[in-house]
Amino acid sequence: MDSLSTYLKYAVDNNAADLFFIAGRAVSVKSDGEIRPISDDKLMPADSDALVRELYTLANREFPEKVHAWDDDFSLSVSGLARFRVNVFQQRGSLAAVIRVVKFGIPDRNALGITDEIMKISNQTRGMVLVTGPAGSGKSTTLACVVDQINKTRNAHIITIEDPIEFIHRNQKSVVSQRELNTDTESYVTALRASLRQAPDVILLGEMRDLDTIQTAMTAAETGHLVISTLHTVGAVNTIDRIIDVFPPSQQQQIRIQLSQVLKTVVSQQLLPTTGGGLAPAFEIMHLNNAIRSMVRDSRIHQIDSVIQTSSSEGMVGMDDSILKLYKAGIITSETAVRAAMNPDVLLKKLGR
Repeated sequence: MDSLSTYLKYAVDNNAADLFFIAGRAVSVKSDGEIRPISDDKLMPADSDALVRELYTLANREFPEKVHAWDDDFSLSVSGLARFRVNVFQQRGSLAAVIRVVKFGIPDRNALGITDEIMKISNQTRGMVLVTGPAGSGKSTTLACVVDQINKTRNAHIITIEDPIEFIHRNQKSVVSQRELNTDTESYVTALRASLRQAPDVILLGEMRDLDTIQTAMTAAETGHLVISTLHTVGAVNTIDRIIDVFPPSQQQQIRIQLSQVLKTVVSQQLLPTTGGGLAPAFEIMHLNNAIRSMVRDSRIHQIDSVIQTSSSEGMVGMDDSILKLYKAGIITSETAVRAAMNPDVLLKKLGR
């Protein structure tokens, strides 16, 4: 078994997204959407335990003796190499870790395919903006690019609340305060409520996980702040449904009204394997115009997709249109396009199949 530093350097040098220490299989990396081994031998439980303990030492954190009772998230930096987001957990009685590679500096949004329309989020001054998608779809990277744009162009106080901090933002035109769960604050809700007394202009909330967090975030957006956050949903319609369904039935009509007033934009994204062996983003962009606000308020959410399809002049893009564009450009295969589509049958017809 090689040292922890060897594995971390390999992951960075080979542009891996994730590094896996799991007993019963070789040390592995995830690159371009595929997991492959990078060590000759399978890790034994003692090996994975040793690597996990070394992660805690490198992060200058005390090793929790009851790590089996909960999942532990933290971040660490290796000078001259990269930052890493670590999740430690127990599986089949042994310690394991999945490590996300976060390179120093803010990524180049053009190289990542993040469009000008998405970057216009940085021009918003109040309300709520959501970036959604499955785990590993690049939501944090998109948010980092938007926050970086605000930081460069506006005189504002940006507060980020993350679990854990991934991208480090240096103070530029804005002042950026970055808070990490379990290190700087005990919970999203606690930090979010406190942030309202910290003269914020922009609040980045790493994830809206539960009813209390969503409710507090909506209140913050109502009181004149820009709140940017994420949800693990695909598509604007699913995102709105998810938020409303979190609340008890007796509150849902009030939440529809509130959401129709504070929500400004929903960006939903997926990363799709390309014909060249990499990954390409597909984006759905929904801006709330008067028609969509009325649909949210009146529980006609199922009609939103049709408005997105006919509102390209307002900067809106449907997920399947974005996927179709990638296919027509030869970037993804038809099989990938159909598998990722929101409406596979409709997309099949557009593909002439």
